[in-house]
Amino acid sequence: MPSTTGFTLWLTGMHGTGKTTMAAYIAARLRQVGRNVEILDEGEIGDDLWQGLGDTKEERSTIVRRLGYVAQVLTRNNVAVLVPSVSPYKSGREENRRQIGRYVEVYVDCPTETLIARDSTGKYKKALSGEIPNFIGITEPYEPPNSPEVTIHSDTEAVEDGAMKIFQSLLDLGYVTSDELKIITGKKMKANPVAKQARRGEPKADKGGGGKGTGAKARPATRAARVAKPAAPAAKKTPKRK
Repeated sequence: MPSTTGFTLWLTGMHGTGKTTMAAYIAARLRQVGRNVEILDEGEIGDDLWQGLGDTKEERSTIVRRLGYVAQVLTRNNVAVLVPSVSPYKSGREENRRQIGRYVEVYVDCPTETLIARDSTGKYKKALSGEIPNFIGITEPYEPPNSPEVTIHSDTEAVEDGAMKIFQSLLDLGYVTSDELKIITGKKMKANPVAKQARRGEPKADKGGGGKGTGAKARPATRAARVAKPAAPAAKKTPKRK
């Protein structure tokens, strides 16, 4: 086991993408090998950490900073911290990366249309009808990460497949050992030293708009109300003068 065992696994993505499910899956398997694990689910601890805060950009940024502070304290005390949080703004997530240090960003992605179709809570439909204002992905933008360590497409990938990407990234970074993963996955996994070196550096913007992390694909810079907003007509070409 590494001498320093704490790290923060930050799972970001829109409402309903499966962040909490993935966090619970990873946490259960890390506990199998004796790791100290805590899940900071923004939907469960809100009354304790930010009661009274609303849904403005500034208030959401405050929530992300508070989650980041708690994650930082736990990380430096050798706890594996899993944070399933929408955390829609890049600046807040990158600030936490700088503060925490041992930080792994997981982008749990899913098309907005799919989230609306499978939403059992009805929040997306209420947001589209105007009943819920300032809803991320509908009336407020979600800013996908440029360079997450891992990207999971929860509309096409099973939880187990996404978890394997996360475990590989943790191994590449030296946050778990191959012996631990042999117990967790039943497979002998090898670290990728090139990925380890790249991911420990400063995050770099991806020209394609996606992420350099495992399984990343090019995605739009922001996502908000794409289903409710018709595409702009193509611009007409001006003929060249001779």
